[in-house]
Amino acid sequence: MAQGQKSPRRALTRGSFSVALGLSLFLLLLLLTATVSAADEYDYYSWQSDNFHNGRFYTKQPQCVDIPADLRLCHNVGYKKMRLPNLLDHETMPEVKQQAGSWVPLLAKRCHADTQVFLCSLFAPVCLDRPIYPCRSLCEAVRDSCAPVMETYGFPWPEMLTCDKFPIDNDLCIPMQFAGNHATPPPVSKVCPPCDNELKTDNIMEHYCASDFALKMKIKEVKKEKGDRKLIAAQKKKKVLKQGVLRKKDLKKLTLYIKNGANCPCSQLDSLGSNFLIMGRKVDQQLLLMSIHKWDKKSKELKFAIKYMKSHQCPTYHTVFQ
Repeated sequence: MAQGQKSPRRALTRGSFSVALGLSLFLLLLLLTATVSAADEYDYYSWQSDNFHNGRFYTKQPQCVDIPADLRLCHNVGYKKMRLPNLLDHETMPEVKQQAGSWVPLLAKRCHADTQVFLCSLFAPVCLDRPIYPCRSLCEAVRDSCAPVMETYGFPWPEMLTCDKFPIDNDLCIPMQFAGNHATPPPVSKVCPPCDNELKTDNIMEHYCASDFALKMKIKEVKKEKGDRKLIAAQKKKKVLKQGVLRKKDLKKLTLYIKNGANCPCSQLDSLGSNFLIMGRKVDQQLLLMSIHKWDKKSKELKFAIKYMKSHQCPTYHTVFQ
């Protein structure tokens, strides 16, 4: 992480306090017009809105359940209970946790102040007597700010989050909580997303699970090519921590890219003398960099993460970004 930047975890903690306050005020207004069920289960089977092409039909009654502490995407969002099934048709808590988990790294990128509010309105919707969707303007603001970051990692904005699906702004949808934070083109000086990561075990493991491969390696040369940054690996032996889709011929002549990263700072690449922890994905025959850390032999966090990789079973996120 570049010097002087706030810790993602600290930034999220402070941000979530503001989110909680904004959501509390919004939910109070909702409660004036909607009756909250006192029971744990609602007598609710279907809902139709003019803003949606199709209504929803639940085969079982939606339940009001506690947001578990290990639902990291939403456990500090500003309310304590969520409705299940959620608004993405996940019917069980294990399914919610599995699918929500892959979005946690995006929060750390701080691409928009309302990213958590938007995602949790779908993954962990607040318990009221009817579903409350995010407003279309909230979706569009988060999409316009975060889609470029996702593109860096080779992920398109997913179809399940198409903003036209959501209602136009009115008093029965969740609006932007930080109205002043409209999407703007990212400044040139903003740190390249793969380079903006703390050397912390949980952060390393999140990227490890979201990546196709992980390597300990040296970098011979860095070039700019068509708006991307191109990393050419040294021919020295590479230690494979996770091989995934990499083939032997990929390892012999390894080239990685930071998508749209030709001009953004990456302090890790200022000096190429040391080994690096490299994690990435294969997208359209290109190897895209997901995360890069200098291999710090003194780092306890790195040592623990490398040890943890040997036994850790990563969850499957195969449906999230489709």
